[in-house]
Amino acid sequence: MLIKDNSTVLFQGDSITDCGRSKENKADLGGGYAMMAAAWFNALHPDINVNFINRGISGNRVKDLVARWKEDCIDLKPDIVSILIGINDCWRRYDRNDPTTAEQYEEGYRNILTQVKENTNAKIIILEPFVLPVPEDRKQWREDLDPKIAVVRSLAREFGALYIPLDGIFASYSTRKNPEYWAADGVHPTKAGHAVIAKEWLKTVGAM
Repeated sequence: MLIKDNSTVLFQGDSITDCGRSKENKADLGGGYAMMAAAWFNALHPDINVNFINRGISGNRVKDLVARWKEDCIDLKPDIVSILIGINDCWRRYDRNDPTTAEQYEEGYRNILTQVKENTNAKIIILEPFVLPVPEDRKQWREDLDPKIAVVRSLAREFGALYIPLDGIFASYSTRKNPEYWAADGVHPTKAGHAVIAKEWLKTVGAM
């Protein structure tokens, strides 16, 4: 199993990771997949002591992670870094006319991964950004998000990261229940959607 005794596991990302966590209480994991994954890990492996940390911040893009990466990643000395970032890099093109190109996204993402490699011995887990086709306007986001998904797949190979293909996973789950069952606005997971991410995360680290 990837997670060893006395490990520090860091969850990083945007609102999907943040999920309402208290910024005052550094131990708070929020109400989403980070909390669910940690809770299930602790239930399944009570003999392993793990320090789970959530530093997701709602609204963040890759450039925001770059700006806070030393304080919110490197200085925490993680043994595992789990990253889910990218949907706001897509979304801001459509709601604020403030796009992030695939090239800018790749440059920022490579920056944070390089910092992890050069300053820690942490294992890296990359979670693929995703969008579900609800409401209707989300369908046009594919032209912006798909190149960014290609970027993270390539970076996962380059940096030897574990990879969780969430966009494909949610597309598969959406053949069993309507997309809004998993993410009502196509972006923010429901509790069931968060549970899907937590389950896939735990499978990826070999915890279940």
